[in-house]
Amino acid sequence: MDTMLKEKLYTIKDIYDLPDGERAELIDGQIYYMALPSRKHQKISGYLYTEIYNYIKNNNGECEVYAAPFAVFLNEDDLNYMEPDISVICDVSKLDDKGCHGAPDWVIEIVSPGSKSRDYMTKLFKYRTAGVREYWIVDPEKEMVSAYVFEKDTVEQYDFGEAVPVGIYEGFTIKIE
Repeated sequence: MDTMLKEKLYTIKDIYDLPDGERAELIDGQIYYMALPSRKHQKISGYLYTEIYNYIKNNNGECEVYAAPFAVFLNEDDLNYMEPDISVICDVSKLDDKGCHGAPDWVIEIVSPGSKSRDYMTKLFKYRTAGVREYWIVDPEKEMVSAYVFEKDTVEQYDFGEAVPVGIYEGFTIKIE
C-alpha cells in the first residue's frame, strides 16, 4: 500500500505569528529557524552594506540596499519568505513597508554553521529560479566568496583580500579583509 506522509505546509502568516525576537525563513512551506548571527558575521554584513550603500550613493544609483532583517517575498505565494543578509533592489516598485515583493537584483548570504547547506544549495536554486541576477555566498570559515552571476551563467570563487567584481555594476569591486 502506498502511504504518503503529509507534511504540514507553513505560510507567511506562521512567520508573522512567531514570538517576538524569533527569526525564521520559509522555503517552499518549510520553516527554518535562524540562529543569532556571530560578531564576525555582523562585522562582515555591516562592511558589505556600507560599501554597497556608499557606491550606490556616490554614483547616484537608483538601487536600494537593505541588511537583514529585511523581508523578501521571493515568489507570488505565501510559502516563501527569506531574510537575506544583504539585498540590493533596483526596481523600487517591488518595495513597500513590508519588504521586497519579487526577486532582488543582488543577494548576499553570509554563511553560518547552521545555514551552510541551505545557502549553498536550497537558496542558490530558489534565488536563481526566482530571477535574482547575482548571488554571493560569503563563507567566513573558509574566508571565501562564491559569486554567482546568473545572467552570465558564471560562478567564480575569491579568497578574502581579493577584489570581487560586482556583476550588476561595471567597475565596482569589493574586497573583504
